[in-house]
Parts: sequence; C-alpha cells; structure tokens
Amino acid sequence: MQQAIAVLDSGVGGLTVVKEVMRQLPHEKVIYFGDTARSPYGPRAASEVRHFTRQIVDYLLQFNPKMIVIACNTATAVAIEDIRARVSIPVVGVISPGARAAIKSTRSGMIGVIGTDGTIRSQAYETALKMISPDIRVYSEACPLLAPFVERGLFSSESAYDVVEQSLSPLRGKPIDCLILGCTHYPFLTESISQVMGPEVALISSAEETARDISTILQQRGLLSNSSEMPVHQFFCSGEPVVFKQIALSWLKDQIALKPVVWQIPSII
Repeated sequence: MQQAIAVLDSGVGGLTVVKEVMRQLPHEKVIYFGDTARSPYGPRAASEVRHFTRQIVDYLLQFNPKMIVIACNTATAVAIEDIRARVSIPVVGVISPGARAAIKSTRSGMIGVIGTDGTIRSQAYETALKMISPDIRVYSEACPLLAPFVERGLFSSESAYDVVEQSLSPLRGKPIDCLILGCTHYPFLTESISQVMGPEVALISSAEETARDISTILQQRGLLSNSSEMPVHQFFCSGEPVVFKQIALSWLKDQIALKPVVWQIPSII
C-alpha cells in the first residue's frame, strides 16, 4: 500500500497547501484532516492547540504516513517541536517556508504579516524572519475574522471585500512591499486582500514553498512515490461535512478531478 503524506489543519485552510502538494507531487497520496468541529485554533490557548494537534497526529499515525505536514500556522507555531519529539517520521510546518518566501520577495526589507491571534501572539514569523535576516522590519496584525469567514464558505461572497478591508485597515499605509498570509485560510481571500493592499504589495503564501520542502525531504530520504497507480486521496473532517466537502471539491477540482477520493468523518473528539 502506498504510504501517504498526512496533512492536518484546524479546518479547510490546509487545503491550500494540499493543492500545491498535489500540483508539485501528483503521484503522492494525501491524507487530509481538517478539525472543523474545533476551528478556529487562533483564539485558543497554546496548550489546547497542542492537545488537539497531538490527538490528530495520533489518529493519522494509524495510516502509517511517511510524513506529517502541519498546515496550520497556529499549530505550527505552538506544537511542531512537540510533534517532532513524539514521532519518528519527518514533520513539516508552514512558518519557516513562508518566511523564506517573503525574504526572497521583499526589496525594502519591510514585511507585513497577518494571521490568527495565536500565530501573531507567538511572534513565530518575526522570529523566523529575523533568523534569516536580522534587519528585517516586521509589521504584524491579527485578523481573527478571516479564518471563520472562510470556514463558512463565504470567501467568494460579496461581503468578502468588506471583511478583508476591516481586518487589514491597520496595515494600509505601512511601508511594506510584501504581506505574508500567515494563516493557510487566507489564500482563499487572495483577490480581496490584493484589492485592499494594492498591486505594490506582493502576497506571500507558504503553500508553494512548503510543497518544495516536502519534495526535498522526501527525495533526500528516498521516500518519493514510484508508484504508477493513481493515488487514492483521503479527506477527514471532524465536524459537519457538507460545507467542508463543497469547499474541498471547489478548491481542488483540477487536482482531484477523475481521481478516486475517500471522504470520512472520524470520531476522535
């Protein structure tokens, strides 16, 4: 049986990473877990997020994955080292890849970061950016309205621009030339974010760089799939499945069209 890349998130946000993984690594099987019943993670205590992340990882380990991808910035910020200490397989997060992508993009050294309360409170992006380039100036803003808005499937609605404008207003006028979308839900709102911030501000999603990290690690360890069979992807959500499935099918339509997919609701809570 083909070993999978296991991807977890607080909800649908990690699908933005899955889309890029499937694009770059089309022969790899993906098992995805969205903790939609307990989303969002941003307002929760770090100890609670670590507990949830451990629960999900323990659940995913039954499928014998070859890698764990924590495709949630809040969980990456507070739980990745804990998970790495608990498992023997590679564990990849989304913060370091996002920071590297921003450093590559910026010309002025002025970088904006938006994220959940938990991610911004952790200062994980500021730490990651300054480890690479100590002179970088970081402007951070928590945007607690955005992830729940995406979870409700409203990212294409007429109200999306207004919600984004309200959330990003403190950053408008700041001397930034790139903005890290420090929550994997935010790429669903790229169009509105770009309209609010203007064309001079590059938007940085960690998905592409994270997928490159995954590819590099698997190649270095000789774990890339050499199967000629079409992978059977598996998607789990802990909450109400209808909206989750609608969002996943819409976002991943090019990647999973005509491919076998298994949809399940686990009972881990």
